[in-house]
Amino acid sequence: MEFCLNSFADGAMAERFNQEMQKVIENIMDPNTDPTKVRKVTLTIGVKSNNKRELINVAVQGKCTLAAAKDVETQLLVDYDGDGKVIAGELKSGSKGQTYMDPEGDISTDTGEKIIKFK
Repeated sequence: MEFCLNSFADGAMAERFNQEMQKVIENIMDPNTDPTKVRKVTLTIGVKSNNKRELINVAVQGKCTLAAAKDVETQLLVDYDGDGKVIAGELKSGSKGQTYMDPEGDISTDTGEKIIKFK
């Protein structure tokens, strides 16, 4: 006895595989994921007979395991305010105490606070 997987369950098995494979390919092409991580496509075929063993129900399920998005890292500057309360801000300049030119072309502090705004 042979079964053609392309036409099994009116083509649903091949359709499930194609749907999950599409997700895997989209995940590989996502620049936020590691392209070298292994992804998986799994087709599960559940087979269950009735009590008389004359009828068999078959359920086809497809699923995939994708690569997680890469971690996004940043740095926080930590200090105390005048009242001794801990404060923190994201380091924007790349180095504590260094000013930089922000994306708008303005001069900003190391945490992104504008010092000189150019129009």
